[in-house]
Amino acid sequence: MRIGISRCLLGDEVRWDGGHKRDAYLVDVFGPQVTWVPMCPEVESGLPVPRPTMRLEHSPEGGTLVNGILVRLIAPRTGVDWTDEMAGWSRQKAHALAAQDLDGFILKRDSPSCGLERVKIYGGGGGVGERKGRGLFAEALLAACSDLPVEEEGRLTDARLRENFIERVFAHARLRVLFDGRWTVGDLVRFHTAHKLTLLAHRPATYKALGVLVAGAKGRPRAELRAEYTRAFMDGLRALATPARHVNVMQHMLGYLRGLVDTGTRDELAASIEEYRKGHVPLVVPLTLLHHHAKRHRVEYLLGQTYLQPHPRELALRNHV
Repeated sequence: MRIGISRCLLGDEVRWDGGHKRDAYLVDVFGPQVTWVPMCPEVESGLPVPRPTMRLEHSPEGGTLVNGILVRLIAPRTGVDWTDEMAGWSRQKAHALAAQDLDGFILKRDSPSCGLERVKIYGGGGGVGERKGRGLFAEALLAACSDLPVEEEGRLTDARLRENFIERVFAHARLRVLFDGRWTVGDLVRFHTAHKLTLLAHRPATYKALGVLVAGAKGRPRAELRAEYTRAFMDGLRALATPARHVNVMQHMLGYLRGLVDTGTRDELAASIEEYRKGHVPLVVPLTLLHHHAKRHRVEYLLGQTYLQPHPRELALRNHV
């Protein structure tokens, strides 16, 4: 998989002060799973290293729109305005990236070019700034690649947000592989079926809506069907999978083992699910037991669900309580 990333997070010394912000988890843990597509908007748009600091400033009389607010990108010490250069480069770069088969993008937080959310916007007179902006490149990337999983490294320190992002990355890759080949409606039905439990853990309404879409897929224009399914599928996965929904999904899985396991085993599985619900054990504990019995009794429906392994086990994303 190809993942875009702000170069400073890989340890490249491209920041305004000539430094970097190497992220050990991204480089050492997640990195071996992906191919990085590194970029730095400020360097690639022509700014030097080192360079004057820049910030977003309110500009009600003109500028560029980020997160619904008109701003300019200003170097406060010199007063130089970089808005047009950065905004123009960002739109061009984001458009080019949309054609590069990326499966995700990780941006540097708080950056006036890369920050995804809560970037400070200052008034003309300075002050502390209000955290309601977005970087110029981040804005262009979201506009050009609306279905792409995008996150900033600061939020990935949260275990649930990290799991959600990486799960979306792998799901996006599977969907891209499906649609990049010579696919049929039958292939889409199989993809949708394999992701049933995954979607139910995130947003059950999305699974139902996509079921209606897939059921009426025959005769639909191929490009239109692909775009509509992709948009709804990726949007559904943006919703965090909650413990309550995980419990519902695992109880659903337990139903497929009825008549195959004895009462003692069934009670053990139910108790493990309850321990997860109470927050005593991580998700990996009951899921490992369920997976074991699904394999033992060859329950093909369960074994075909991406929910059992939506991402590589070595990432240990389901090991947190």
